[in-house]
Amino acid sequence: MLPIPNPLMFEVFGITIRWYGVIVVLAALAGAWLAGKQAARRGENPNYVWDALFLALIVGLIGARLYHVISSPATSTVNFQFYLDNPLITVSVFGLQFPFPRVLAIWEGGLGIYGGVLGGTLGLIAFLKWNKLSILRWLDFGAVGLLLGQAIGRWGNYFNQELYGYPTNEPWGIPIDADHRLPQFTQFASGTWFHPTFLYESLLCLLGVVFLIWVSRRFQGRLLDGDMANLYLITYPAIRLFTEFQRPDAWLYNGIPMAQIISVSLMVAALGVFIVRHVVLHQKPAPVVVPSESVAPEGPKSPVRRKGRVLDPQKQKTRS
Repeated sequence: MLPIPNPLMFEVFGITIRWYGVIVVLAALAGAWLAGKQAARRGENPNYVWDALFLALIVGLIGARLYHVISSPATSTVNFQFYLDNPLITVSVFGLQFPFPRVLAIWEGGLGIYGGVLGGTLGLIAFLKWNKLSILRWLDFGAVGLLLGQAIGRWGNYFNQELYGYPTNEPWGIPIDADHRLPQFTQFASGTWFHPTFLYESLLCLLGVVFLIWVSRRFQGRLLDGDMANLYLITYPAIRLFTEFQRPDAWLYNGIPMAQIISVSLMVAALGVFIVRHVVLHQKPAPVVVPSESVAPEGPKSPVRRKGRVLDPQKQKTRS
């Protein structure tokens, strides 16, 4: 059983560093690293990933935060009306206090994945168009890295005591203190355990990363640009469809979690696009560029390039 965590990591020069923020940054860096590896494997320059990271991350965080604020259920203590009634918080930096919009206070927790995916994708597309890069191909690289980032980022929910499920007696249950319990769980005893929904999603996302990497290598040469991004839109929604059953704070529409409605819609749309491209239109993949050391044909008058040096066979013969 995991203990009740302290959301504060440490404080330096009057600035409080929270686990949530640190984990979000680590998740972004890990995702970018994996996306860069995927790009390099396809013969692309991985530096573009790091160049695009800042824009995609900022726009993604804005989208994730707005989605959370809008989708917070009315039955929750922190809902859309709460943000309207309490628009500002007091932030202290270097001993100075000033008002700050609560909507942007991401360290308090509350990031909606689907809003983040939409925002980050728009930011990435803007970067790709500006640099005249293939949008579909680079979305493929980003999709694999994104899922790894989600697997790591979910641990920020643990430190903020959020994204937990219903009470349970299972040994892997987690305690939630009274201040972080949903209204329907306040009457339960202090020693009550709850399903660690964040952990379920984190582990499933890790399995999803392994699956996406396996597909990208097993079917290399048969995949179209955009197929891996499409597969992400099937893999993660399937994960979310499952974990949403352990979301007692879900945003409901006619009694159905809105995230499940979005998940099913994305899965159907992505599967439809895949069928149209491969079965109906019979599109052919572009040649895969695999980086390798180029070696010129050897001959009496042909210099040979080895390890960055050009060797002339005639000179080599003279030296011998």
